[in-house]
Amino acid sequence: MKLIGRYDSPFVRRVGISLHLLGMPFEQLPLSVFSEAAEVRKFSPLGRVPVLVLADGEVLVDSAAILDHLDEVAGPERRLMPTAGAARLRVLRTVVTATGAADKAIAISYERRRPAGQQSADWMERCRVQIEAALGDLEAGWSTSKTPTQAEVTTATMLAYVRRVEPEIVAAGRYPRLERMAADCEGLPAFRACPLPAGASAPIIDVEKRAC
Repeated sequence: MKLIGRYDSPFVRRVGISLHLLGMPFEQLPLSVFSEAAEVRKFSPLGRVPVLVLADGEVLVDSAAILDHLDEVAGPERRLMPTAGAARLRVLRTVVTATGAADKAIAISYERRRPAGQQSADWMERCRVQIEAALGDLEAGWSTSKTPTQAEVTTATMLAYVRRVEPEIVAAGRYPRLERMAADCEGLPAFRACPLPAGASAPIIDVEKRAC
């Protein structure tokens, strides 16, 4: 399999980490949706990442669709999203909240790409309020699993992304449960195998989608 996209996207990174956790070998093609847009569109007509090219040549686009397929292949004992019941609802709710926060951080990144005089401070503040609300909700109800589920993978990758884009939102000690969980996750081999680019300071822009 081939995973197309860069790990400075939380959506690409959560797929890469999930592949490692599930023990599914793959090759990463770290193409940029901006500087290498033509190459990305050979696999994804909309130019979106992540893209997963399966062994038979089938192409999957969108991290949610990719992760659903990977869970199906992994089977009920190894899948990262529980199959049913209260556990599934908990993980689904967490994943939706975490990806929503990532979307809002992405929206801030895009807004900053506009000329300074055209950026909307009100819009970016609205996004920050939404991120903080999501983080507060996750912190209040957090319960770490004995083994990582998609809740941990998606939330930890979102936190790493927000920390780079809006570091004051996740200042040390503000969300202690999430902070401990993310630190534990980042120490796992699957996370270390999908590192964030070192030394990058600009807002992250290689993303799955732009939030509304």
